[in-house]
Amino acid sequence: MTEPGFRIIPAVDLKEGKCVTLVGGDPGKRISEEADPLAQARRWQESGASMLHLIDLDGALQGMPANMGIVRDIVESMEIPVEFGGGIRSREAASEVLDSGVWRVILGTLALQEPETVAGLSSGYGPSRVMVALDFRGDRVVTHGWQSTTGTDPYSAASRFEDLGAGSILFTNVDVEGRMEGLPLDPIRRMVETVDIEVVASGGISNLDDIIAVKSTGADAAVVGAAIYTGRINLREAILKVQG
Repeated sequence: MTEPGFRIIPAVDLKEGKCVTLVGGDPGKRISEEADPLAQARRWQESGASMLHLIDLDGALQGMPANMGIVRDIVESMEIPVEFGGGIRSREAASEVLDSGVWRVILGTLALQEPETVAGLSSGYGPSRVMVALDFRGDRVVTHGWQSTTGTDPYSAASRFEDLGAGSILFTNVDVEGRMEGLPLDPIRRMVETVDIEVVASGGISNLDDIIAVKSTGADAAVVGAAIYTGRINLREAILKVQG
């Protein structure tokens, strides 16, 4: 379903029915706000995106998806696959998301709390449709919408989830998320060296050079948010340059 080679994946973060960009996940620090998430998703598809990264920020904080109506509208309108996460805290909820037409479900808190869910979904839907989000601050994984810090390091966690059948890891550096100040590459390189499954890097990308640097680590894709909403990166031009 996904295309081979390195991909640039635009983010559409949902909050209160809108498409927003936050600094470090802080609801009080909005960089941008678009009233129509579906129209924005269509623009990214028209710009050449081969996949869409859709996150329910309300759901991540509330513990259950809160914008599923919008998610369904986007999925039904897109010709490209959509990966989706945010507030998915049960296997049943994950199955409902996958059955709705979402190509790949992103599991964060649920995966850490109930790892067997990863194995069950991978067995039922296939590894390629199960992504585990390892959001980290410092050298520890954070959960519950980045509000709780675990005692788990992301690398050992990634190895465990690979063994359980996850097909990909979403690796988000919370310390730099939304700040557009660049991102440390060593953690990404270490993650790429740790697992054989797909690694998607997220957080801190500010310009085209950052994307090229992420590609150089061996990562399979980069999620880009704030930089494309503020115009620092032209998505179409970046895709042609980096994926071409």
